[in-house]
Amino acid sequence: MQPYQGLPRPQRTWAILTVFCGLVMAVLDGSIANIALPSISRELHADPARTIWVVNAYQLTVTVCLLPLSSLGDILGYKRVYRVGLATFLAGSVLCALSVNLPMLVAARVLQGVGGAGIMSVNTALIRFIYPPTKLGRGIGLNALVVGVTIAVGPSLGALILAIGSWPWLFAVNIPVAIFALAISRGALPETPAQPREFDYPSAALSAVVFGLFILGVDGLGHAPLRLAGASGLVLAVVLGWLLVRRQHGKPAPLVPVDLFASRAFTLAVGTSFCSFMTQMLAFVALPFYLEYQLGRSLQETGLLITPWPLMVAVMAAVSGRLSDRYPASILAGAGLVMLTAGLIGLAVLGKDASSFDIAWRMALCGLGFGFFQSPNNRAMIGATPRERSGGASGAQATTRLLGQTTGTAVVALLFSLDRSGAARLALYVAATVAFAGAVISLSRLRDGRPAASSSAAAEPDA
Repeated sequence: MQPYQGLPRPQRTWAILTVFCGLVMAVLDGSIANIALPSISRELHADPARTIWVVNAYQLTVTVCLLPLSSLGDILGYKRVYRVGLATFLAGSVLCALSVNLPMLVAARVLQGVGGAGIMSVNTALIRFIYPPTKLGRGIGLNALVVGVTIAVGPSLGALILAIGSWPWLFAVNIPVAIFALAISRGALPETPAQPREFDYPSAALSAVVFGLFILGVDGLGHAPLRLAGASGLVLAVVLGWLLVRRQHGKPAPLVPVDLFASRAFTLAVGTSFCSFMTQMLAFVALPFYLEYQLGRSLQETGLLITPWPLMVAVMAAVSGRLSDRYPASILAGAGLVMLTAGLIGLAVLGKDASSFDIAWRMALCGLGFGFFQSPNNRAMIGATPRERSGGASGAQATTRLLGQTTGTAVVALLFSLDRSGAARLALYVAATVAFAGAVISLSRLRDGRPAASSSAAAEPDA
């Protein structure tokens, strides 16, 4: 049989546009609501502390639903799960825009989260069927570029929408995009082979409990009154997680993809990914405090000085994606994380007399390193798995990202609760340490004795 060559043009262009539309909405709605929390609190007459659940409900729902929905993608086909995810996200967006009280808005955000998980759980799996193996890195690089740009412009876009309209418009803007993506997805997205088998409902419920307890437990550690409850939740999550893994062993295509961790390349790519996203969130949460309180910058200056990081991620993501089709992911990702480590240490040692240029080029170095890491590592993670398990790999990739970000946020909160005065600078040193650990994990892949990126393309099984 001929090797799989992906979709023909122009179907490939329309398919990737559909995927990117869904991805932009799912990523944007994970952060854009933050800026509207004060407005939501005022207009819905809600306690400000309770309005945080407008953000938490979405993030928690996405995380607990990723692996079950990626498993459904393997069973039913990735196109079907993606389109249902789009439709669910559309319904959730309509309900968010029409919400008249906080409970209704939070419930609508949960529905949005289910849709967002449907989109993100099979996003990378679809890219694997859209592009031929020799251009998989390019597709994943473009995917990372879209995520980077969305994250970079998210706060500014949210502020612009709120400047000309009220908070419901933050959700209403999704409606035409989702309708457009749904309309073109029917004929554009590839039909992927379904694998008829029973969906593991008990494991899906147990995985939701495990990840929910983990996220709430990690978050609780950062708040002194909740620290004991958070630690208890983490212990229970570990115990139930162990039971969940035992339940998955021996199954041909488990809901929690423990079978994929038999691949050393996949395992090391997951470890590298967790370290990198934990690093990114440690830095992103700590940097505003560091720039304002330690270096004496204004709120406006802080926003501008952080901008080089996500911009460089967006620029480098596509470049490193193309490079990952030719060079080993272990070297590219490892070199990127070494650059990220150097940038973070450079930021941490700055004094109050540091110029804006001193700060900006270090931010750019961090973004350059993170962008250089992301696409090659994602390509290695996907390329190390059989095509029929692309859904499990895609779900694992998205889950690792969210767990890393959650852990990074919690560590910063914990550091602030222990030592408020020096916590921001210390968080940057911790971030640099985690990034260096990720670099070591990535470079350890060189012991396999073969280029992880180029061989994965050659090893793609026929369609």
